[in-house]
Amino acid sequence: MRNARSLLSATLCLIPVGLTARQSPAPAQPPSHHDGVTSRGDRAMGFSHETTTHHFRLYETGGVIDVSANDPKDSATRDEIRMHLAHIVKRFAAGDFDVPMLIHDTTPPGAATMAKLRGQIRYRYHDTGSGAKIQISTANSEALRAIYAFLRFQISDHHTGDPTEIQAR
Repeated sequence: MRNARSLLSATLCLIPVGLTARQSPAPAQPPSHHDGVTSRGDRAMGFSHETTTHHFRLYETGGVIDVSANDPKDSATRDEIRMHLAHIVKRFAAGDFDVPMLIHDTTPPGAATMAKLRGQIRYRYHDTGSGAKIQISTANSEALRAIYAFLRFQISDHHTGDPTEIQAR
């Protein structure tokens, strides 16, 4: 009996403090969807979400994608933003929405309709002081609904906090 107690005491000493024999350490949490959007987006866009601010705005005739470097002196990030958004304008105008699908790991709402109606949607690129923006406009009501769905999805998936209602300019 004494040997059994000694063996039991020795075994219990091997169990980490704070855990019982039936407990195990908590498993690592899988990355959240937003974490995935951020890491895939950083790779696809060429700049970090941490050093930039994204805004998506809805207007009567379409909307705006606006990305800025957080530090006005960060010319490298500003230039990467400009390069990325200039590239995106060309791809969207051609009906190519592969980059948003890669970033979000899903087809954003409205993207298929925007691709189908690409000839009725205008994309205009503009430099801003700390980045760039894309103006998206259309006179087609179906395309407009698709643009709104696409931008609202961006607001939600990027957690920007931008209003999802149509704004006055």
